[in-house]
Amino acid sequence: MKRVGVIGQGYVGLAVATAAADVGHTVTGYDTNSDLIQRLGIGNSHIEDVDNDKLKKLIDTGKYFPTNNPSDLASCEIIIIAVPTPLNSKRQPDLTYLESAVDTLIEFVKNEILIISESTSYPGTIRKVIADKILKGTGISHRYAAAPERIDPGNKKWFVKNTPRVVAGLTQESGKEAQEFYLTFTDTVNLAPNPEVAEMAKLVENSFRYINIAFVNELAQIAKEFEISINDVLDAAATKPYGYMRFNPGAGVGGHCIPIDPIYLSTESEKMGIKSTLIDRSDQINLTMPSYVISRVLKDNSQDISGKKVLIVGVSYKPDIADIRETPAVEILRLLQEYGAIGTWHDPLVPTFIGQMSSIIENQDIAIVLNLHKEVDVTKLKKINYVFDCTGKLNWAKGF
Repeated sequence: MKRVGVIGQGYVGLAVATAAADVGHTVTGYDTNSDLIQRLGIGNSHIEDVDNDKLKKLIDTGKYFPTNNPSDLASCEIIIIAVPTPLNSKRQPDLTYLESAVDTLIEFVKNEILIISESTSYPGTIRKVIADKILKGTGISHRYAAAPERIDPGNKKWFVKNTPRVVAGLTQESGKEAQEFYLTFTDTVNLAPNPEVAEMAKLVENSFRYINIAFVNELAQIAKEFEISINDVLDAAATKPYGYMRFNPGAGVGGHCIPIDPIYLSTESEKMGIKSTLIDRSDQINLTMPSYVISRVLKDNSQDISGKKVLIVGVSYKPDIADIRETPAVEILRLLQEYGAIGTWHDPLVPTFIGQMSSIIENQDIAIVLNLHKEVDVTKLKKINYVFDCTGKLNWAKGF
């Protein structure tokens, strides 16, 4: 078993850190967020995939140690980078967190080790952004591998152990070493020919989903003009046992991966003179879905929602989790304010959002259901005069 460091203790980092610790590795979980580290230190997990009892046990047995002191990484034999790779305000790739992790490694890791990046980025990141910079900064020839994360928060069927992984090293030896390490806590680990293949595979996985979501979002608008239900159409199409995979429309695309990863691929492709028109068009469609939802609400309410109390139900980006990253609820609430409505939100899983607390369902004029958690009281929703359902689960409400 190894001494492992994981930089970043968010949804990916904590899941991987505890999975490795659970099989006997000694894991240091490093994060610059001191409040997060303090909560983790008392066994308070912030992700659905790691319960508090498991976290406390790993801490008590010394297998998992959360810290915001980067010098604690110095003795590690393997270090995993699991930091966010978001978009900036101009919707361009932002590697600030990744570059900060690299700076930390340059300053505090003086022995040759295996460095693995789980952070999603464009092909060439592990080679050019991480390895080259560390070599120039330290002169140390570390071993490197890419192992793009595959974490689906709240998924009860697929988790760290049984989700197949793809890894690749800058050398055959480092790739094999990374594969052997992941096999200690993951059932299937596939070795790709080189890191660029592994990095691009992750972008392809989520671009596939983003494009198909855009397709059904556009179909939902077309079906409306034909005066038929897109959900009935998708039900019918899904009876085909081959050559079809169902995707569902929604008010937008949230989460840290699906609405972001395709832009990394599109942006880097354009730098090389190849324009990814399909990804770019999909991005346009998905980003305009909040506006489309509001247009439907306006049309059903005589084009006037000024002064109306409008409740957004489910502000997390998908059902039954508390993750609000990239949620379309932000844009919908902004549009409601623009049209003069009194916009509030209700989500039993999210303690605070945009500086506000969750509102009650009662006494609302309009409700827009973005996600339907199990904890939402549907009987109360039925008492609201007008409900627009973006989930397709409320057959009595208005919707796509």
